[in-house]
Amino acid sequence: MISLATVAFGLIAAGAWNKVISDAIALLPITQGKGVLAELTYAVLVTILAIFVVRSLGKLAEREAELGPEAMLAKLRKKTDAQ
Repeated sequence: MISLATVAFGLIAAGAWNKVISDAIALLPITQGKGVLAELTYAVLVTILAIFVVRSLGKLAEREAELGPEAMLAKLRKKTDAQ
């Protein structure tokens, strides 16, 4: 049930950010009055962000597979304790 609620709130947040980013791009002088250019700019930015996030998650999954989940958590705890 917790994971379902987490996904639901994640979708709500994604929708909100979608609107903010779309509106911000529409305000750029280069895209004003050019709907297709604004949509293309938005699509490119979101694609770059998605690639970055997916690659980062992939690297994290590789590290977890190498170390094991317990060792990964211990390593993260040490980092947060040091700060």
